[in-house]
Amino acid sequence: MESGIDVVGEPGEKEQPAANEKNKGWFGSMPGWKKALLVLAALVLVVAGGVTGGGYFLYSRYENKVSRAELLPADSAEDVARSAANWESGPLNLLLLGSDSRAGESGGTSPIGERSDTIMLLHISKARDHATFVSIPRDSYVDVPAGGGWKGGKNKINSAFAFGGAPLTAKTVKELTGVTLDGAMIADFASIRDMVDAVDGVNVCIDTKVTSAHSGTVWDAGCHDMDGEVALDFVRQRYGVKGGDFGRMKNQQLVVKSLIAKVQSSGTLTNPLKLDNLLGIAADSLTVDQKLDLRDLAFAVREIRPANIDYRTVPYTTASLKTPAGSAVKLDPDLSTSMFKAIADDTVEQWISAHPAEGTVSGR
Repeated sequence: MESGIDVVGEPGEKEQPAANEKNKGWFGSMPGWKKALLVLAALVLVVAGGVTGGGYFLYSRYENKVSRAELLPADSAEDVARSAANWESGPLNLLLLGSDSRAGESGGTSPIGERSDTIMLLHISKARDHATFVSIPRDSYVDVPAGGGWKGGKNKINSAFAFGGAPLTAKTVKELTGVTLDGAMIADFASIRDMVDAVDGVNVCIDTKVTSAHSGTVWDAGCHDMDGEVALDFVRQRYGVKGGDFGRMKNQQLVVKSLIAKVQSSGTLTNPLKLDNLLGIAADSLTVDQKLDLRDLAFAVREIRPANIDYRTVPYTTASLKTPAGSAVKLDPDLSTSMFKAIADDTVEQWISAHPAEGTVSGR
């Protein structure tokens, strides 16, 4: 099962320096670009185990560090018009992919994005006051459209990336959910190491034992201080974790919560040197679709409060479905369909209220 974690976090030149005095507390009193920093930090933290922030959009040198690529397939004229309307005044849906590339490590050879270990939708409400991160299990057995050497048919959703990269993954997600994608990002999983070190470590509290298949480290239930290397090892674990891939998604979210808390409590937001270091690492970890305007995105999320961020996993019935592609995840045909419709209709908040997190595994 997956529990929701309510965490999150420049605007560009569009933002006006107006303050809303009705928003009390530390978040309500923050400048708009820092609010966007926390919302966007959560966005990439969850996806990649790294961190990014809206603050770098204030400074062109950070934006220049972000890589650009064609991550979405060619859109129809109808989709182009619908997405333009969404950016103007409608709800937004972005595809977020987390890469576990080892290319930057000793002995690593794989390019960023070769293995897409995390597939998520970020839904931003039309009112721009709520966001929902929806994780799609990487082993979900779904229809994958033809692309590359694949002729089309049922397969694990993660195979779409192997056959046709991010564009085929995006096409698969769009056909699965019926949701128009308004942008896409890939973030490098390994950036968590430098991010955690940039805030001098984090304290992560877990409720079940985790054993590292890489280092042999054992984390018993309880709270643990982690530096960057340890945190990276922790969030990569899939087989020594209760719930397997679902347990790993939950642990990634726990690290997100701990890192955001440390950013808030350590003075990073008010320390120019620390913030510069943090945002530089974040920018280096990102690959963004060519057409995604990051300033528009930062502007869209600037007023979202941490309490108004939800994390959910697409409901499933079993993680042991026998298929020609091996053991896979069977999505709940009723609950997943109703969730996707709620995302498309911008009623996902109501859906979450009607379907609490403990109902993620339907048992049917």
